[in-house]
This record gives sequence, structure tokens and C-alpha cells, in this order.
Amino acid sequence: MQFRKIAIVGVGLLGGSLGTAIRRRKLARQVAGYVRRAASVKDCRKTGAVDFATTDLAAAVTDADLVILCTPLAQMKSLVKQMLPALKHGAIVTDVGSVKAGVVRELESLVAKAGGHFVGSHPMAGAEKAGVSAARADLFEAAMCVVTPTKMTNPAALRKVEKFWKALGGRGLRLAPELHDVLVSRSSHLPHVVAATLARLVLNPAQPQAVAALCATGFRDTTRIASGSPEMWRDIAQANRKNLTKAVNSFIADLQKFKYVLAQSDARAVANFFKTAKQRRDDWCSCGASPSPE
Repeated sequence: MQFRKIAIVGVGLLGGSLGTAIRRRKLARQVAGYVRRAASVKDCRKTGAVDFATTDLAAAVTDADLVILCTPLAQMKSLVKQMLPALKHGAIVTDVGSVKAGVVRELESLVAKAGGHFVGSHPMAGAEKAGVSAARADLFEAAMCVVTPTKMTNPAALRKVEKFWKALGGRGLRLAPELHDVLVSRSSHLPHVVAATLARLVLNPAQPQAVAALCATGFRDTTRIASGSPEMWRDIAQANRKNLTKAVNSFIADLQKFKYVLAQSDARAVANFFKTAKQRRDDWCSCGASPSPE
């Protein structure tokens, strides 16, 4: 498949990786990128993530068949409102946001009024590094790419978006926006909260300096995602706060159970805690579906 023009709104890690992969796989004749700062235009030229980058949103979006929103969640609605006058009739708009219900609810009708089609997307891919300089053409290969259609979704637009993610090497999955948000609150958002909590607690300056010196690969790997964008994760936590609150409560309840058996010196229960965790993770790793790089 090939689009005549794809516009990427927000050329950071995800947007830059998209542009690089699209150009490498020749999925569009032209890839335009919208960025907020003039310095970012130079970065885009240096990395070759897009054919041209601009701080002019209308120029980036004009004549685009596919527009991909790669900005923090809180910025999407405002940017869509700004770009609507330049949106081509029949254009498809999608996004890479980690929370879907609110995004779909806000953007679907806005884009439809302008004669376009909105299809919510969430490629389960990312890294702790930020910026277009960290972009990777292979970021979406084997990644689970979720699309979140509704009753209003245009069937042809939905198929094109699904084919697009598949053309990037991704694996497809359809979920209702609300169900998506429930599931990722546990599989993606909770792990970030846990990693951030560990980093805050263990690396607190009030702790003896020797604590940090004793943090080895296990701590580094467990907390890697805590280095992600605070702005992005603030928006994600806020947008999915009801589901994430429930996930955090479930996590705390499990920790409380472990705390109790540990305090009781119940060696069998403590061993079972670790045994169950190992078995469930081993089963997940051997099921044939490799974890997405998010």
C-alpha cells in the first residue's frame, strides 16, 4: 500500500520512528512532519525522519491522505481543531496515544465534521529515550498495534489503518476504546507507576549513598521505563486515572498479602508467591507472542 502524503504531527521518538519506517518501506510518496520548535526542524533534517519538517501545522497537513497524531494526549484536541481547515476531504486521522476512550470521544466527531475519518490507534511500542534522534525504523516490528473502532468508524478507513500498521511490521488487534483502557492500565500504565515508585524510593537522596552503588542490573532493568517522558506519563495517568487507580489498588492488595505472609515467617507462602510469579511469566514468554517494546 502507498499513500500520496502522510503527515506526522509531533516528530519525536514515535513520530520520528514512524517517518523513518514509512520512508524506508516506501509507504508514502511524501512524509511531512509538524514540530513546535525551529530547532526540531533541523533535527528532522539531520535524521531524515521525514521528507520535510515545518512549524506550520496547516502546511504539514494540507493534501495529506493520512495524518498521525504523535503528541502528548493533552495536546491532541487543540491541534486537531487547528488543523481542520487544512484537512483534506476524506483524509484519515489516527494517533498513537496510550489512552483511547477520551481521545476517540473528543476527536471522532471533530474530524467527521471536517469530512475526514478518525480511527484510534495504539502501537505498543516505545522506549525510555525521547526525541527524533532516538528514532528507530524497526520500532514497530512485531509490536502489537491496537485499533479502537466505534459504531461511527468508517469501515474503509479502518481497513487502511490496519493495513498501515501491518505494513510497518506490526501485529493487529481490534478493541473497543473502553476495554483497551482497562487492559493497558494493568499491562502498561501500572508497570510505569511501579518503576517510577522504585526509582523514587530507592534513589531518594535521603538514602545512604551506598544504596545507589548496590543497584545492579536487576534494578536497572526493572526501572528502565521510569526514564520516560514525565509530560507524556502525566497525561496518560490523568486520562486513564479511573482504571489506573483500580490497577494500583489491586497491586497494593497483592503487596499487602505478601507483606503479611512475610511478617508471619510463612516460608511456604513466600515461596509460593515467587513460584506463581515465575510460572505465570514463563508461560507468557513461551506462548509465542514476544513482548512489545514499550
